[in-house]
Amino acid sequence: MLAAAVRLGLLLVALGVASSVAAPRIFCCHDESGKQVCGDILPAACYGRAYRELGQSGRTSRVVEAPLTAAERAAKEAEDKRFQEEQRVLNEQRRKDQALLNTYGSEKDIELMRSRAERNLEASIAAAEERIAEIRKHRKKFENEAEFYKNRRLPAEVAKGLRDADYEIRAQESVIDAKRKDMDATRLKYDEDLRRFIDISRRAAAARR
Repeated sequence: MLAAAVRLGLLLVALGVASSVAAPRIFCCHDESGKQVCGDILPAACYGRAYRELGQSGRTSRVVEAPLTAAERAAKEAEDKRFQEEQRVLNEQRRKDQALLNTYGSEKDIELMRSRAERNLEASIAAAEERIAEIRKHRKKFENEAEFYKNRRLPAEVAKGLRDADYEIRAQESVIDAKRKDMDATRLKYDEDLRRFIDISRRAAAARR
């Protein structure tokens, strides 16, 4: 029993010695003059500087970079923001590209949808123009009545009929202007959809080769 206890004690001592031998580390850096400074604890000259941690074998086991200056931190933050924005734009474009592929199966699909959208807008413009023609025809009746009241105050009904007709004509003209702007925007949209679809298709084809 005593012999076993002695052997255990010797083993623990041996492990303690091995641990103490393996534990020491050396810290090295270059001071302000460029001279290398080392110590078994971090030398004061290494504070705020990059330093190396050497193991028992003398090889570098860890490198600690110097803390960033205020200017370096600002530059890093700006770079991080730039990278994040680039990733956001890239992800948004990927989302749009996928939506484009989900919407159209071919270039012909784009042209068909363009034609349908343009026809709808043209129909709206034509309807507004027809409405203007009807209003002007109706207004003509009030114009003819107004001829009898030259240099005199118009009857309230005649004056109101002319005002209402002019208001409605302006409203329909606004509709036509808006639809024509929509037409321009629609053409630009489908031009861009077609350009992007062709570009995606070509890149996909090149990746398969």
